[in-house]
Amino acid sequence: MSGGKRMRKGTAVRPAATRRAAKKPAEPAVDLAVGRRIRDLRRARAMSLEVVAARADLSIGFISQIERGLSSPSLRVLATLADVLGVGIAGLFGATPNDDGASNGVVTREVQRAELKLWRTGISKQLLSPAGTESRLNLFLVRLEPGGNTGDEFYTHDGEEAGLVLEGEMILTVDAETWTLKQGDSFRFASRRPHRFSNPDGDAKAVVLWVNCVTAAG
Repeated sequence: MSGGKRMRKGTAVRPAATRRAAKKPAEPAVDLAVGRRIRDLRRARAMSLEVVAARADLSIGFISQIERGLSSPSLRVLATLADVLGVGIAGLFGATPNDDGASNGVVTREVQRAELKLWRTGISKQLLSPAGTESRLNLFLVRLEPGGNTGDEFYTHDGEEAGLVLEGEMILTVDAETWTLKQGDSFRFASRRPHRFSNPDGDAKAVVLWVNCVTAAG
């Protein structure tokens, strides 16, 4: 047999991309945790699925699937539901892990950061400020995987936001204008302005320090 590697009989070699895809774990637990949080908030406010669906302009079936962890909602959908439920995005994170209550809502240790993974879109948000639905000012560490994005549709929600690109590159579109932001660039805009964002780099992750401030209820 000429030079080259011999293959054992009956052994098939899968392409590298296939092998990588096979190793990528599913994230049903993430969807289930987010769904339960949304359901708990809805029930605490004595709101029916029909009412939430009507106010969010989403189908009852879709919201039911989200609550049961059967659908992975986009950031746009989560922002809409957070508005309807009267909380900011931070209100969907749930309890902070390893919280012994000693910080009195002032300090968040690195090991206590709650995280919201939007794994299908390549976005994750760590809550840097103490968790709580009553907080109107929240600080996040947003990570965008290569190609991660909020989708083609614009979205809006209550409040105002600002941020600083710590690593990588991010494309931000607000209304009809688009900017490419690199490390050290920052931004601020009213969250009611239609917006979307993405990481255009196919190889490197983008990391953004992000602030959301929601208006007082009522």
